Amino acid sequence: MQTPSSSETFDIQARTAISKRMTFLVGFSAAMAGLLFGLDIGVISGALPFLSKELQLTEHMQEGVVSSMMLGAALGALSNGWLSFSLGRKWSLMIGAILFIVGSLGSALSNSFGILFAWRIVLGFSVGIASYTAPLYLSEMAPENIRGKMISAYQLLITIGIVLAFLSDTYFTASGNWRMMLGVLCVPAFILLVANFFLPNTPRWLAAKGRDEEALHVLNMIRAEPERVNREWKEIQESLKQKQEGWSLFCNNSNVRRAVFLGMVLQAMQQFTGMNIIMYYAPKIFKLAGFESNYQQMIATVIVGMTFVFATLIAIFTVDKAGRKPILKIGFAIIAIGTFILGYCLYLIDHGNTSSMVSYASVGMCIMSIGGYAMSAAPVVWVLCSEIQPLKSRDFGIACSTTTNWVSNMIIGATFLTLLSHIGVAQTFWLYTAMNVFFIFVVIFFIPETKGITLEHIEKNLMSGKKLRDIGDR
Repeated sequence: MQTPSSSETFDIQARTAISKRMTFLVGFSAAMAGLLFGLDIGVISGALPFLSKELQLTEHMQEGVVSSMMLGAALGALSNGWLSFSLGRKWSLMIGAILFIVGSLGSALSNSFGILFAWRIVLGFSVGIASYTAPLYLSEMAPENIRGKMISAYQLLITIGIVLAFLSDTYFTASGNWRMMLGVLCVPAFILLVANFFLPNTPRWLAAKGRDEEALHVLNMIRAEPERVNREWKEIQESLKQKQEGWSLFCNNSNVRRAVFLGMVLQAMQQFTGMNIIMYYAPKIFKLAGFESNYQQMIATVIVGMTFVFATLIAIFTVDKAGRKPILKIGFAIIAIGTFILGYCLYLIDHGNTSSMVSYASVGMCIMSIGGYAMSAAPVVWVLCSEIQPLKSRDFGIACSTTTNWVSNMIIGATFLTLLSHIGVAQTFWLYTAMNVFFIFVVIFFIPETKGITLEHIEKNLMSGKKLRDIGDR
């Protein structure tokens, strides 16, 4: 196959218009996947009090309802390594959308803990597919100069999905209709299913499958300048010369193992910040903070969700300028301060302080902590995990890191209420404070800076044996 030349049939205006349309479609589809991700994270917080009452769920059953989605997501992410490699990113997203429709309707129609638990696993399976495939798809389709911004925009849609779920829950709170809270999620899933019909597979995946003509066709659609097509095609071909993949590459190549383990550590760090417990158990936390009515709790929850959205915008506009490492260090520091003071506020309330100022301070610290998370670990970890894996083991590496995310997510979801009961409310949040302080040092000594570096150059540095924190060096 000859390298494409500058004598492409499209003039520059036509190429630019096609590139912009394709970039929009790619972004829209990934955004809808992110929206579904966020909707499923956010919806359970408002529905849990009502379905727990109707289905007579114990405390451990409530943890099971929350964590079952993460169990399914871990299974989905794990299996999607094979699915995405075999069928491609496009068809993986479509399968995820179909399962999401089925899972949301099944959850809404459940009449017992066991049935709801099973359907939440199906729903989680679809979310696992989306959380794996969408960042991977974006990393392989977006130009390197806006790659971080586009993947952060995916995270923005996750946060918007969370807020929309909170708003929907608030609307149905008056009637307590948890079935509608869960059932309406099938609408955006259908939109994602339709949108994906118009998307191609990525040039890197097509080239890895030996479908060079299709790969070049897609590359010409998503890159306006012939020079950029030339350069990127050469980089793709060069990276494909390494005949390695998946599990065998993980076993036989220590550099690949380093990248896989780094991705897993990053995802575990993201979850053990403790911020998703605020998303899952926000009404419970605000009840502990002194807000008695369901409506008050949901209003506070919506405010936290809105903070998530606006703070994510900070990441979108800074991740490709300030870089990945500075944002992570600042974010973990903000979360540590917020969770420490939140723990102290809840300690005062638990010991009889009924001041409304303490209650409002608790909400403020939740907002502060979520803001720090949304501007840093929430989007930047996904950006890094999509960038550091070598091409021939990218599916396997991202499957491992995404599975780690969901297993870690399941652990925090399944242990939060238990921790409150056994070590105390304040001590639970101080535990997360200690973890976030530790994560700052991990970023300093082990995390690379990858802004503005092509995936192929990052891979070259990794495979040459450079230290992990140096694989983003030019």
